[in-house]
Amino acid sequence: MTVPTSHVFALGAVLFAVGIAGFLGRRNLLVVFLSLELLFNAVIVTLAGAARHHANLEGSAFAVFVLFLAAVEAAVGLALLVALFRIRRSVDPDAMATLKG
Repeated sequence: MTVPTSHVFALGAVLFAVGIAGFLGRRNLLVVFLSLELLFNAVIVTLAGAARHHANLEGSAFAVFVLFLAAVEAAVGLALLVALFRIRRSVDPDAMATLKG
């Protein structure tokens, strides 16, 4: 039994919509980073579905590249989050605007 491509694209769209809502509506950096990961996963699902639909490997290669970017973003973002928390004792995004030095 195979999943129809339209369902895969719908899942990608729902994941992307939830990620955008979380990214734009939250005031906590940890939730913002999790929403970015959700956006990346939506792109990966959509690329993998398109690759399967068109029976080529280019979409899968792009999906692996996006997965790599998501891992790099998580490592750098969490390092910045830890540094911000050590300085300000808060994970409020507005606290980053006042950093000087």
